[in-house]
Amino acid sequence: MSHSTPPSLPSKCPIKRITQSQYFRVLYIHALIFLSFFGIAFASDDISACNRCPIGQLSRKISAFVSPSKVTNFLGQTESRITATIGINRCGVSLSNTTGVNRKQSVLMMSTIDEVATKVKKAKKDKLDKAVRVENLTNPLQVHVIGLSHHNAGVEVREKLAVPENEWNLESARLCEQDNIVEAAVLSTCNRFEVYIASHSARSAIREAYSHLQKRSGLSHSELRKSLFILSGDDAVWHILRVSAGLDSLVVGEGQILSQVRQCYLHCTEEEGSGGKVVSRLFNTAVSAGKRVRSETSISKGAVSISSAAVEFGKFRCEPDLRKPFEKARLLIVGAGTMSRLLLIHLQSLGVKKVTLVNRSMPKCRDLEAEFKEIEFDIKLSDQLDQTILESDIVFTSTSSTGCIITKDGLEKINAGRSHPILFVDISVPRNIEEECNEVDGIFSYDVDDLKMVVARNTALRRREILEAEDILVEEQNKFQGWQQSLSAIPAISKMQEKFETMRAEEVRKASNKLTNLSPKEMEVVEKLSKGIVNKMMHGPMSALRQPEGPEEKKKTLHILKAMFKLEKELMN
Repeated sequence: MSHSTPPSLPSKCPIKRITQSQYFRVLYIHALIFLSFFGIAFASDDISACNRCPIGQLSRKISAFVSPSKVTNFLGQTESRITATIGINRCGVSLSNTTGVNRKQSVLMMSTIDEVATKVKKAKKDKLDKAVRVENLTNPLQVHVIGLSHHNAGVEVREKLAVPENEWNLESARLCEQDNIVEAAVLSTCNRFEVYIASHSARSAIREAYSHLQKRSGLSHSELRKSLFILSGDDAVWHILRVSAGLDSLVVGEGQILSQVRQCYLHCTEEEGSGGKVVSRLFNTAVSAGKRVRSETSISKGAVSISSAAVEFGKFRCEPDLRKPFEKARLLIVGAGTMSRLLLIHLQSLGVKKVTLVNRSMPKCRDLEAEFKEIEFDIKLSDQLDQTILESDIVFTSTSSTGCIITKDGLEKINAGRSHPILFVDISVPRNIEEECNEVDGIFSYDVDDLKMVVARNTALRRREILEAEDILVEEQNKFQGWQQSLSAIPAISKMQEKFETMRAEEVRKASNKLTNLSPKEMEVVEKLSKGIVNKMMHGPMSALRQPEGPEEKKKTLHILKAMFKLEKELMN
């Protein structure tokens, strides 16, 4: 009678059951791998090297107790008996290994773990990138404006951020080097410095633009933050429309700002520009709105520019400061650019007959002399500026210099103001006249921020025109918003057209196999017929996507059409 071996019963000792389990052995291998990072190696049963080391003794006892003679590792290979040992040599702790196989297996195991971790990270990144890409397709770029103007920043702050027109594109390109700024344009005038950016991530883009401006200006966080304004979305659109219309100008209705906005539009659409589709369209809309306001309202009639306001201010301060009438004052204009030309226009309208003009070169001076034939010009170069100041009563400065060309030390050196008082009106940004010049006896110096008296009177006369202009701007804003919202439908429209065209071509191909008796011309008719049917069927859905709606309504429409035509997967790809 044969006796079968009775099955082995599980151990009654819970600790022994745990230590003999497969999970514990795997955990043990993980512990050894972790210890290997600290210089502990895998070795055989030769443990004589760690008799004096308590960690080695503990490792030997655990190994003998568990005896993981047939544990399968991550690679599907069978591990031999493993013991963690520590060898003592001249360096303190060394790695000992009786066989090179275990060491190679451990190295291979660690490299495999690194590869798996890298693949997991890459998969997560790809998934996140795809989600961001889909989100960007359905959410068009939003416009933001960060800047400062005469409303909230003094000229001493504005001049630190001012950018010459020939560097607008360069500054825009630097902004677009940031991770979250897709499009950018810079508008820098004597009364404002504004950066227009387009991005999918408002907070990140604004934070990057702010950091860039702070580094560029050298201002502290507190100084810059209290001077800046930040507008997003519809508020940013409304702002540039008011700027272009002249409603946000120091002198309401002035025409020069429209020309500057137009120049910004031209620059951002150049090959070196960074305007892109959204920002360029925004500035194009702003230029159109500015033209409509000036042609359909009376806001620009009789309006004064910064230059003409400076002349009015000089005329107003002439009696109190110089003790003589404006008609008898000797006038000096430093610079021969656009602002100087506007100064001459207003001076000529006041009946001024003689003006001294100082500039770095003669050609522009000769052009102005030829244009204003009713004015007698005394033209001098910049090296004669000091002597010319001493011979003048009112000095208007408007140059493109980035630093002060008239300083306190310079005036004291030539004894300016000793023989007679001199009135300076500086309309340049950055300023051409040092602020400390007012400390010199006999010198009265003013800048663009001091023109507010003339500005307030001009604004009060144009209250009605401002309201009429804003009605026009609302219409222009609605047009831009409708266009911007339609951008979110473009990916869905493209995928819908692609899907319908694929279905049409496939059905025509199937039918052509059965219509072998048709001539090429007849098949061309069938092709056109199928395309016409598809186009008419798509007209309704595409019109619905292109309708100007609010953001929430547009999302609902897109969601319905995506579900109806199963476009979600196509957009994901």
